Amino acid sequence: MKRLISLTALLLAGCATTPHPTLQQAKSLHDRLIVLDTHLDTPLHFQRPGWDFAGHHDPATDLVQVDMERMEDGDLDGGFFAIYTEQGPLTAQGYADALAFARGRSDLIDRTLARYPDRIVPVTTAAQARAAAAAGKLIAFKSMENSYPIGEDLSLMREFYDRGVRLMGPVHGKNNEFADSATDEPRWHGLSPLGRQWVAEANRLGIVIDASHASDESFDQLLSLSTAPILLSHSSARWASDQPRNLDDGRIRALAAKGGAICVSTIYLSEMHMGPEREKLFTDYEHMDSMTPEQQADLARKWRELDRTEPMWSVDFDRYMEQVLHVIEVAGVDHTCFGGDWDGGGGFPGFQDISMLPVVTQRLLEAGYTETDLAKMWGGNILRIVEAAQANAEQ
Repeated sequence: MKRLISLTALLLAGCATTPHPTLQQAKSLHDRLIVLDTHLDTPLHFQRPGWDFAGHHDPATDLVQVDMERMEDGDLDGGFFAIYTEQGPLTAQGYADALAFARGRSDLIDRTLARYPDRIVPVTTAAQARAAAAAGKLIAFKSMENSYPIGEDLSLMREFYDRGVRLMGPVHGKNNEFADSATDEPRWHGLSPLGRQWVAEANRLGIVIDASHASDESFDQLLSLSTAPILLSHSSARWASDQPRNLDDGRIRALAAKGGAICVSTIYLSEMHMGPEREKLFTDYEHMDSMTPEQQADLARKWRELDRTEPMWSVDFDRYMEQVLHVIEVAGVDHTCFGGDWDGGGGFPGFQDISMLPVVTQRLLEAGYTETDLAKMWGGNILRIVEAAQANAEQ
């Protein structure tokens, strides 16, 4: 939980004046900020047999990167818990199956949070998020990664808005009925006609548009058409690695110019090493809710062993911070945020889970960024964009 400390105490700690802040000084500052992450894939763990969101999980036998214990250890106040739906066929049956899954995942998030009302609070507005942080509680927004479950019925966007979704992306790893994906061959060359209507409906409802996973052409059109600022919930800079999932500097500047923000990810800072063994483990990982606790622990051991011999990313923390500092330089402190893709493939040795977030604050302080800068990047920019989308809808 957050421990509110005075600015005087912070100054006495030396954090604002020393060019070499200690980790403890960085933690003191990190602790007073509202720290949010815009893409948490943790709901895929919520239905695992024998698993508890509030419990302690040993990294040697459990692959989860976000739980309430670690949120408190790393002073992550909360963020957007994702309703992720795997892409399937663009057919009536495919849409029906996806919609049933997405509704079930939304309900699962609700049931899980309801078990811990004294520790974590579902929120739908920036004001509610600030109030929860002030009360010492964790914060849970909802997002939808991939609008494929909407099918061709845009009225379903209202249903998911009523379910609490306040951040929504049109597309994931393959093209769908709304847009081209960054990792598929162009079909629409951006948005489909239905995708353009999707943008208008998101704006009308006050849902923040998430352009992560969208192709460059889709991004350009989302940015052009939206009447509210948009987010990239978990994207990296193409400066770091020439990947189609990453955003080039020109588009980062264009995003900033329209009031949006890029939430810097930990993924695709190198080629992804996805051999047959890793691919099988990933498939098993996404279906852990059908495994016994013993099978889950065995999966974690195999994953950790492969990490030692064949890491998924050729990245270390220094390289990650080089990317963060580059994005800040290009976008500015008013248009940078964080979305590590925790529990969705993010992290790497030396930055394995969200308990390590204060180390980022330490590096940013060393680079000369102020408390005001950090408050914007860790949570302020996200809440500003949520407010902007809702104000735009009210107009």
